[in-house]
Amino acid sequence: MESFQNFLIGLTIDGQEITPNLNKLVKENTYFNNFYANAGQGTTSDAEFVVNTSFYVPKNEPATSSAYMKKAVPSLPKLLSANGYDTATFHTNSVEFWNRKNLYKAIGFDKYYDQAFYGDDDHIAFGASDEVLFAKTVPQLAKMDAGEKPFYAMVISMSAHHPYRIPAEKHKIMLPESYEGTLLGDYILAQNYADYAMGQFLEDLKTSGLWDDSLIVFYGDHQGVPMYTLGSGEKDLINELVGHEYGYTDMFNIPFIVHSPAGALPAVMDQTGGQVDILPTVANLLGVPVQNQLHFGEDLFNQQSNLLPVRHFLPTGSFINDKSIYVTGDAYADGTNYNLLDNSSLPGGSTEAQFTAVQRLLNLSNSYLLQLPDRPDQQ
Repeated sequence: MESFQNFLIGLTIDGQEITPNLNKLVKENTYFNNFYANAGQGTTSDAEFVVNTSFYVPKNEPATSSAYMKKAVPSLPKLLSANGYDTATFHTNSVEFWNRKNLYKAIGFDKYYDQAFYGDDDHIAFGASDEVLFAKTVPQLAKMDAGEKPFYAMVISMSAHHPYRIPAEKHKIMLPESYEGTLLGDYILAQNYADYAMGQFLEDLKTSGLWDDSLIVFYGDHQGVPMYTLGSGEKDLINELVGHEYGYTDMFNIPFIVHSPAGALPAVMDQTGGQVDILPTVANLLGVPVQNQLHFGEDLFNQQSNLLPVRHFLPTGSFINDKSIYVTGDAYADGTNYNLLDNSSLPGGSTEAQFTAVQRLLNLSNSYLLQLPDRPDQQ
């Protein structure tokens, strides 16, 4: 879900639900409300990389521009393919954008659908609208479902991409005048439209029969409202929306929602998690073992604590634990901890041992990926 932040869930403005379809989804499925982005410079494409590999992004460059793209990277598509699944990914932009053609080779999707498939009708942001994305994707999913193999499909929305210019005829709500002409107002209108398109997608999944027998997960890919670029008036508006001073803990907090046809999962999971945890969590729910595949995430249904490095948007060495976001200075002692609950200062919210462990996690991930042999087509 492009640029989707967690503060939108349950949000109303002048009695209007901003995301009514996702609000319903949260109430009827398993909702991780303390979940965070692990993307770097490549934003959406970095999120694709992290979610599908359970590795961290490199320092100072997008994963899709790094040496990782020459490698045969262990991944969720490869893991599931080895267990009898067909795999495909769907995105309305050109596959050349953010070097996704090499990304998909590196992580091993069987097939991709991009702008060549979706066309440019109903253009929003970089390609066809989310309405077109979902309308054209569901028949392809139904074809995969009709095959002999189970399948893994990744569908990436895009209409709510910065700078959030949704045509006026697609606006579904009316915001107060104070939001007019602001990045925050445009962002909310864009996410409201994205939620509308998602509602159509959910209905199509149900009428096609896919909903009842599929494990489906939803995640926001990265922040949409940077705290660094908000004007004073916008800061007042968003502070009022979130109920405290908007900050790092709000900016990096994204939703993760799990629909399981088997049911019997908790309604809300409030322990800390991140995009790096999606691979082992999904594999566990599918009954696919991951013991023989190196990964850095945790199965969120079977862990109680977490430690998540944050890269690019904060100084290297910053991280999220179960209490706070730690933002480093020149050294650990110079850093500040921000309470995950309300972004307030939280002295003692982290430890230097965690700071040291985060550096090691990043170094281990990077060194392992770089020592992998190049793929045959790169040699």
